[in-house]
Amino acid sequence: MRALLFDVFGTCVDWRTSVRRELGARGLPEALADEWRALYQPQLETVRSGAREWVNLDVLHREALDRLLAGRGLTVADPDELTRAWHRLDPWPDTVPGLSALKRDFIIAPCSNGHIAQSVNLAKHAGLPWDAILGAEIAHAYKPHPDVYLRSAGALGLRPREVTMVAAHNGDLAAARSVGMATAFVPRPAEHGPGQTTDLEPEDDWDVVAGDFEELARRLGPRTRPASAPPRP
Repeated sequence: MRALLFDVFGTCVDWRTSVRRELGARGLPEALADEWRALYQPQLETVRSGAREWVNLDVLHREALDRLLAGRGLTVADPDELTRAWHRLDPWPDTVPGLSALKRDFIIAPCSNGHIAQSVNLAKHAGLPWDAILGAEIAHAYKPHPDVYLRSAGALGLRPREVTMVAAHNGDLAAARSVGMATAFVPRPAEHGPGQTTDLEPEDDWDVVAGDFEELARRLGPRTRPASAPPRP
């Protein structure tokens, strides 16, 4: 194993608390955060299904926001700035120390549905120490499309079997495994708030299951890959 790719929303960052804070600061109902996120997969599906050309996540988030505000008869002074709340999500407490430990022995990068500008801004805000920014934009596809995983590995010059996908979502790991990647499940039982019912436990025999990123770093450790990887052709 040479590299770890990470889901970001929910796995690395606490989107719910962060977006609720941004909504509340503008006098909007904090409950809109959950409704906004509930439109995420349907919005992605408009691209995945081929119903529309590729657009980045800011476009999809803004369209979803407009729909929510109109449905409630609400307005906001700068909807584009509110949309960029998804560029300012706080990390879980273990994320940065865990990533920093993993970075000592592996290449680490996001494999996110976020586009490059969003991922860079989020990394700056949350202190995520990525080696590269990968994911949906380089594939012009959204997970779980195989190209998102394959092109992310390929951009690093790696074969899928040299990469582990890390996620708090069983479906994400199933898609990564289907293209030949190893898998690591790190549950985030507070991602959707106190009533969360999904992704509380591993739903398959993932290669690694860890309670948080710091445990993941301890479980993998420097012995997981050769001290010096052989040169690639």
